[in-house]
Amino acid sequence: MRATGLARRLVRLASPLVALGVWQLLTSLDVNLWLRFEQFPTVVEVASALADRIGTETYWQDLGHSLRRIALGFLLAAVLGVAAGTAVARSRWAADVLGPLVEVVRPVPAIALVPVAILLLPTNEQGIVFITCAAAFFPVLVSTRHAVRALDPAWEEAVLTLGGSRARVLFSVVLPGSLPGVFGGLSVGIGIAWICVISAEMISGEYGVGYRTWQDYTVVDYPGVFVGMATIGVLGRLTSTAVEALGRRVTAWLPSPAEGGATGPARPAPPAPARWGRGGSADVGRTGAPDQCRTGPPDPARTGSPDPARTASPDGGRAAEHDGSSAPGNVRTPAAPPVPNKEPVR
Repeated sequence: MRATGLARRLVRLASPLVALGVWQLLTSLDVNLWLRFEQFPTVVEVASALADRIGTETYWQDLGHSLRRIALGFLLAAVLGVAAGTAVARSRWAADVLGPLVEVVRPVPAIALVPVAILLLPTNEQGIVFITCAAAFFPVLVSTRHAVRALDPAWEEAVLTLGGSRARVLFSVVLPGSLPGVFGGLSVGIGIAWICVISAEMISGEYGVGYRTWQDYTVVDYPGVFVGMATIGVLGRLTSTAVEALGRRVTAWLPSPAEGGATGPARPAPPAPARWGRGGSADVGRTGAPDQCRTGPPDPARTGSPDPARTASPDGGRAAEHDGSSAPGNVRTPAAPPVPNKEPVR
């Protein structure tokens, strides 16, 4: 197992290094077949531009603006998406009111909402946060809706049977049980949020990684463009990893696939067949489940049904005497009465 894990880490480390090596080779040789690499910056040029940018205050200022926008927009999308998805899945009224609106607005690209944001919101900063929230909102909503609807209703019925309220069902069954699906939507939403925040910064931003990348393109600074692209990729990777790590920590109580468990509470085992007890009723063992060891027709001695052998006896079918000193269920029949000695008639 350790050798396999080490091999996987080496492959993950070697994959980007090989890609960078191929990039450097193609650009340094000015390969111009179908793809034109003669105007492409080399890896060395991009690395030099990145080293120059990191030492400037502008780079970190743009980084801070983009992170603040993605944090605000994504948090709003997470809260609103989980709430709306749960409501649509649990309430017919919410499904009738919100369902048609969601299905109509969801196919519209979030970047197409830039004119709407400019008209509705007073500042560009608020407009960028709005577009980021809209981009991540729908993946979270849809994933939450499907996760809530996939829950086993038996768990809700169990809580209600034990006297739990609707709020207890929501916070003890619905939300915990839907967490795997919710975090799946959050992982998708954070990636889409980065795409839209960078696009919004390119269109109407004043600061940010997207704004700086577009400015480098307009002045034909291609190494600077690739610095912006690399920065966006690293930020997206870090935030996506953080969301997935949070999801694993929050759902640590779930059984892992390696243990053979499912991503949710285990279903209760079906009841075992009942055995026949005294009086013809089903006998229940100490664990509360019927004992399936004893099968076959009921014992006449245990069920109290008449025994043909005993009803034909001279005592008129008296009930068998129970030996209290013996084990439960042992039945002792009385000895037959002595036959009187009669002399034959002469």
